[in-house]
Amino acid sequence: MSFSVYAAKQKRITIDDIDRAVQKIGSVGQRIDNYLFVTTDAIESTVEEYARSQFDKIGSEVAIVDCLGFLRHFLHWFHRHRIAFLNAYQALLLAESDSAVSVPLKSAFLSLRQLAEAEA
Repeated sequence: MSFSVYAAKQKRITIDDIDRAVQKIGSVGQRIDNYLFVTTDAIESTVEEYARSQFDKIGSEVAIVDCLGFLRHFLHWFHRHRIAFLNAYQALLLAESDSAVSVPLKSAFLSLRQLAEAEA
């Protein structure tokens, strides 16, 4: 199983922040694939390079992104995992035959689902 950690900071990310993240990654006991800092402040290139250099040392990606970068990351992640999301949503949707979701809306979802699977 893969795990990602997201740390949202309303401040500039420093090398000390990255070092603390590396310590946390080492102490968890489970594999952390990604540790992603999301910041509202400017990202210094030296700190970004330091974060990138951690992969070779610990085998986990450490990255810093701004809010737009996080949105791109999330959309990319969702695109890669959309079939799992659609499976879970369909199971919930169809589990209740008498739910608040109308039959035409369920049909529309299933049509959209077929399109998503065709693109996969």
